Amino acid sequence: MNYAIATLIGLLAGLHTCTWGMYKDAPHEGFTWPKYFRSAVVGTILGAATQYFVQWDLAHDAGLRFVYWGLIYCLERAATEFWKYFIREEDQSKYFIPMQFGVMGKPMKDAKKRITIGVIVAIACFGVFFAIRALEESYGAHWPRWLVVVTVGSFFGWISAFGGAWKDAPVEGFETFKFFRSPGVAASWAFVVSNFTSSWAIIAIAAEGFTVASIETYKTFFFPNKPRGKFAGKPILHPEHLQRRKKFVPLYAGIWLVVLAHLVAALVCS
Repeated sequence: MNYAIATLIGLLAGLHTCTWGMYKDAPHEGFTWPKYFRSAVVGTILGAATQYFVQWDLAHDAGLRFVYWGLIYCLERAATEFWKYFIREEDQSKYFIPMQFGVMGKPMKDAKKRITIGVIVAIACFGVFFAIRALEESYGAHWPRWLVVVTVGSFFGWISAFGGAWKDAPVEGFETFKFFRSPGVAASWAFVVSNFTSSWAIIAIAAEGFTVASIETYKTFFFPNKPRGKFAGKPILHPEHLQRRKKFVPLYAGIWLVVLAHLVAALVCS
């Protein structure tokens, strides 16, 4: 039962990502079902696989189901963005901000060098994970909750901020609010997540998953007519999707409602 629930949570996390991505991109680059379901497939696989390592009682704990959604959301985003940023070969001329790893806004064409850097980054991320676990084992009994939230809880938000500045700032300039937004939101979600787990690593990863979900919701649906940064100034080549994409909004909102309902249920029962 727990594996079935974990797989379903992964599917919902992936579908959530699929939908905001399609909503922003389809008017510029069109729509295909395989591309739409890409994150859903990745999320489903990660949802099932991650349960093997955490062995959570998802069947009986709404709080853990809530945290698991944020956890898988972050892992799916990390896996998909790693592939797009370091491995995928794609014409970058269609973007205002290149989506491929580069230096000072210019994509790195040497695939071998780009993938090597990606592998180093991936190893560093695993190193950070184990470093957080080691810190918890050494200081977990001494650090107050607020200190864990503002340091460990916001850690991947800072990584996102610096990574975003590396990719975007050379092209569109540095935005102070945008830079500090991710760590601030991550710390807020870390406070929420820390109600249901004491694991520093899980708090950090799940908080970043919720951070991405909430920021992308804000950017996508509060400013639906503003092109995302990578397509800024680019023409809308598929205007038919400006209306067609709205059919997916109930699915997106429904997933949010399910996730937040689990949060409310967990807080009420705690």
